[in-house]
Amino acid sequence: MSNTYKVINGYATCNGTKKYVENAVQKKGKPSSHFRHFDGLYLSSIGMGTYLGQPTMEDDKAVENAVYESIKSGAVNVIDTAINYRAMKSEKSIGRALSRLIDDEGVISRDEVFICTKNGYITNDGDYPGIGVTEYMQNMFISPGVIDASDISSGYNVLNPNYISRCIEKSLMNMHLSTIDLVYIHNAFESWHNDVNREQFLEMLSKVFEVYEKYRSNNKIRYYGMATWTCFRVPQENEEYLSLEDVVKLAEKVGCEKHGFRFIQLPYNLAYSEALFLKNQNVGSEKNLTILEAADRFGIKVFTSIPLFQSRLLKSKIPDYMGLTDQVAKLVQIIRSSPSVIAPLIGYKKPEHIEQNLKIANVPPLNDEEFRNAVKALLEGNS
Repeated sequence: MSNTYKVINGYATCNGTKKYVENAVQKKGKPSSHFRHFDGLYLSSIGMGTYLGQPTMEDDKAVENAVYESIKSGAVNVIDTAINYRAMKSEKSIGRALSRLIDDEGVISRDEVFICTKNGYITNDGDYPGIGVTEYMQNMFISPGVIDASDISSGYNVLNPNYISRCIEKSLMNMHLSTIDLVYIHNAFESWHNDVNREQFLEMLSKVFEVYEKYRSNNKIRYYGMATWTCFRVPQENEEYLSLEDVVKLAEKVGCEKHGFRFIQLPYNLAYSEALFLKNQNVGSEKNLTILEAADRFGIKVFTSIPLFQSRLLKSKIPDYMGLTDQVAKLVQIIRSSPSVIAPLIGYKKPEHIEQNLKIANVPPLNDEEFRNAVKALLEGNS
């Protein structure tokens, strides 16, 4: 592949993602129920995450290969990253994989895949290993007056609209894309709650949403959301708690009825099960809903992180359910079958892990009754 920079035009569409499903079902033997339908798009119920790894050439190649093989397999058309993952190098690996798949080999077209990234955290550029995060932020943002040093939270997060805009432009460039399907603000309240109160935070968040809506109007992003760690899965009295309803109202105020705030991301696994059980959200007159139920009321879909708890759950004793005996399948199947969830995002790089994780796509997700029975079996098995 040549090193010349070539922009990949387009974004995930109804026709494109439908074509991906047809190929996956007819040529790769995937069950059609492996794909979720949302807002006209067909998205795989397993997504690939790209958080893990070092900013090395070896891991660059491993991530690129994992993205390439995952999309080519028919199992995954959702790829998740963040500008700070591996100091921008995960985004760049995705860009190279997409260029191979689309431009070099014609395996897919751009409209078949849904690409997500996140911004907000400070980062450096791993292609310049001699320049650390502090020096990079000083040279690129603080010295030129793009942001002030006081715009960086104690959690190393920046919500200044100038920074958010620069991050979107850089992510587009890193991945060689004309349009990113989904951009999240990254662990924002978690990074700011020690520095500002909730009202101040929401005011800052509204400015971020204004940037996202501007980029939507320019067709540089299609949707936006919040990638979170604790704020949607702690009790209401917790200082890190955030109401989804408040955030949706903010999006409606900024972007009117057709706003682009349509996705959230949060940790959800057999150790972190708050999304399914903790009734901490209110929607209008409806009280005590889980975050999954609240998301459903607002027409918001959920991607989930760390389904394997970064491998820590792989050695746990989990009861067999629905005939599953493979440990990864047992961990992932319950999450991907949960209401409102589009897909758990699984991070992997090694060839053997690619093969193991993609095998789950050959098994249909649980239907509603099977899901209820599986939850019951897991609760009884762990009691």
